[in-house]
Amino acid sequence: MKLDDRIKELIAIGASITANCQPCLDYHTEKARECGADDQDIHEAIQIGKTVRRGAAAKMDKYAASFNVPDANHEGTGNGCGCSLS
Repeated sequence: MKLDDRIKELIAIGASITANCQPCLDYHTEKARECGADDQDIHEAIQIGKTVRRGAAAKMDKYAASFNVPDANHEGTGNGCGCSLS
């Protein structure tokens, strides 16, 4: 089965939500509309992305808890992954 451009863009919308990437969501929503996606299609793709993100976050929280590291005051430096913790 070959995916058409509309389906590819809807998948990209769900992936954008899962990745928490606002510029990606804006871009792929516009492209999906250009490919014939309607509001219902986009809404469904967003809901699927939210579901995947929620599941991934829950698994990551459980995994992080397994490190059993005592809570400490953490001062981020802004280096590393791009988080700006302060």
